[in-house]
Amino acid sequence: MLWLVDTADPTPMYLQVARVARQAWESGELRTGERLPPARELATSLGLNMHTVLRGYQELRDEGIVELRRGRGAVIRTDVDAAERLRPEVDDLISSAHRLGVAKDALIALIHDRYAEEAP
Repeated sequence: MLWLVDTADPTPMYLQVARVARQAWESGELRTGERLPPARELATSLGLNMHTVLRGYQELRDEGIVELRRGRGAVIRTDVDAAERLRPEVDDLISSAHRLGVAKDALIALIHDRYAEEAP
């Protein structure tokens, strides 16, 4: 996995670290039970302070994506609902529906109908 942060981005570095890991998890690049790089190693490779990386990992813990354990580091939780990966797309869909004036019931009906069409 490629970890990149952008010094020109006004987003704090710890949030960038969390964003990279979150996006990798959402895309399936990081799988449940998989360990994130040790904070010290990742900090060195990115040119960051170790505490910055740890703060990013704490953000992921607070979001319920990773579990932090002494001696084991940051691990993608095995009990995270797979549907949770869809949250960003669902958020985008809801925003689009609001912008287009689509009512909640109409959106739910559309999803229900489309899902039923795709079922095996």
